[in-house]
Amino acid sequence: MNPSTALATVVVDELVRQGVRHVVLCPGSRSAPFAYAVLAAERAGRLTMHVRVDERSAGFLAVGLAKLTRVPAVVVTTSGTAVANLHPAVLEAHHGVVPLVVLSADRPVELRGTGANQTTTQPGMFADAVRWSADVAAPEATEADGAVAEAVAWRRAAREAVAAATGTRSGPPGPGEPGPVHLNVQLREPLVPTDAPAWPGTWDPLADPSQADGAPTAPAVAASSTAAVAVDPQPARTLVVVGDLPEPDQFERAVRWATSHGWPVLAEPFGPHPRQGVLPHGHLVLADPDWLDAHAPERVVTVGRLTLSRPVSALLRRPGTRVEAVGTHAWVRSRPSVAAVHPVAVLDSLGDSGGPSAETDWAREWRRAGERVAAALDATSAAWPSGSAVARTVLEALPDGATLFLGSSNSVRDVDVAGGRRGGGPVHVVASRGLAGIDGCVSTASGLALAGAAPAYALMGDLTFLHDANGVLVGPLERRPDLTVVVVNDDGGGIFTLLEPGSPQLADDFERVFGTPTGTDLAALCAAHGVHHVVAGGAAELAGLVAAEPVGTTVVEVRLDRSRHRDERDRMSALAREALRAG
Repeated sequence: MNPSTALATVVVDELVRQGVRHVVLCPGSRSAPFAYAVLAAERAGRLTMHVRVDERSAGFLAVGLAKLTRVPAVVVTTSGTAVANLHPAVLEAHHGVVPLVVLSADRPVELRGTGANQTTTQPGMFADAVRWSADVAAPEATEADGAVAEAVAWRRAAREAVAAATGTRSGPPGPGEPGPVHLNVQLREPLVPTDAPAWPGTWDPLADPSQADGAPTAPAVAASSTAAVAVDPQPARTLVVVGDLPEPDQFERAVRWATSHGWPVLAEPFGPHPRQGVLPHGHLVLADPDWLDAHAPERVVTVGRLTLSRPVSALLRRPGTRVEAVGTHAWVRSRPSVAAVHPVAVLDSLGDSGGPSAETDWAREWRRAGERVAAALDATSAAWPSGSAVARTVLEALPDGATLFLGSSNSVRDVDVAGGRRGGGPVHVVASRGLAGIDGCVSTASGLALAGAAPAYALMGDLTFLHDANGVLVGPLERRPDLTVVVVNDDGGGIFTLLEPGSPQLADDFERVFGTPTGTDLAALCAAHGVHHVVAGGAAELAGLVAAEPVGTTVVEVRLDRSRHRDERDRMSALAREALRAG
């Protein structure tokens, strides 16, 4: 066994021992030792390998594989620009608190800075977006005497990578939040298995590492504290606003905590649905300045990452409002506007009775406001086809137990406007809100499906779909995800019609630089990749397509006119204001 094959075999073995179950592999020459090692592990039934030819899509596939399972997924690339293509996924994992292991192959250190082909400085490429990084090397074949000591170091690097990715690392800087890590590995020729005598001698690279250095082999699991932590003082007029949360159980804990204190809850659409205890259409309640002035909270407690609504952002800047945060993300702790930060354990500190507290008149007014807005919007059907009508149709048609991934831009906001799933059994809504970009959305949704989030669906706009069109580029030797992707096709950047550039007085410059129509034939694109495509012509047809559990990948296209977005959103806002003022 040559040194590079030995290194790859040891590292993959230790990653599996630490709990890794999914590896996304991108083809490459320098990374060939890892390709053989991962393939061998899959054949032994120890992990599942997913091969992708586009590193950017591969990185986001790994994000999707880890997002809900909370088990680090590994993405393997060759050297050079292949590694740089992972940067968007690394940033999303960093800000979105998703455990991810980047395993990049590299040329030997002496070739850096020499102009060698496909060689750049890979260590440090992701800067402070990774929780931990290491640069390890395969030795020269002539250095076989130290092979066992080398293997101990390789195993330690793999263990630390998983521990840092899950936020359980004990060494400096100590435990922290889950997130991405970077293990860069210098590999020397030969890069493929050889018939040379075993290296070194009778050494077994798959020997129990506990026999070599006493290291634990149990999979790393992120720790969580359940100690009760009080929030004091507790102003009577406290409003809780819940955003995107990294751990699947945190949303329900946050709502239970807030309602046990008698505090009204507004929430972005991520997490479980239907959602008892949450004001429907909360952002529309906030958007009426007169109503808000009369019912302003003294304190707002934010839980999770808030990225979606301008009314929520304005609320957090409101003069005289004390803003506190539950510290589920590191970014919250550095915000100067936050008066206090509480640990996640506070979510287990229930009110005096452990159940819902007596509702104050002020909290009751918030609850009734949400009910009035919901009734007003339910009384008038959203125009078809429109983003909100599509969102409502999808939400109500999903089979029980489904996972719905939302693309950024309009789709996630349409679900927010729709007010969530009202009837039926539970579903779970997920999105990439770390940086809220349109990068990799098809691949992330595919990763959710391949990791077992079944039945799996996605809702996104045409530009979001096209930006990751390689997410449906899955070769015939690979398993396709069982995933239905609903693409709202308004031929361009529909989100901008709702923002300042979409105002009527700027219409002359809008289409080329913001509308950006592509004219892409989605049916032809899907056909090129062997993906089933269908156009849904109406709400009933869309509901039927969504109600059927996915088998393979299907793209359901819904065509609409984006010039109507602004009028439809204004109409719904006006209905909400009328309902609030009528109360």
